[in-house]
Amino acid sequence: MVAITYLFQTLWSHQHASKVQIRLGDKIHATYDLNLQRDVHVHGPLGDAVIHISQGKVRFAKSPCHNQYCVHQGWLTHAGQVAICLPNQISLELIGEQKPYDSLNY
Repeated sequence: MVAITYLFQTLWSHQHASKVQIRLGDKIHATYDLNLQRDVHVHGPLGDAVIHISQGKVRFAKSPCHNQYCVHQGWLTHAGQVAICLPNQISLELIGEQKPYDSLNY
């Protein structure tokens, strides 16, 4: 039981992110520190999206897409979390000191 608890805490820890990487299509558009408050405007195929960075977290504040799934996803705070606006081809990925465990690196 102790081994299971240890593995759960080390492999599935919720490490706070230090940076956000913004992709536009298949290219990295920019990387920003999460400790500096700012609004980033990214122009995608459908129009401008606004990404809000504040107090160690990030979110899509505005998007020109129809369903607004990316906006409704809310704040991202932990390394490895991702938000995607597929119609506008913009994605956010939070980066920490080390990559978190997931099924892909198993």
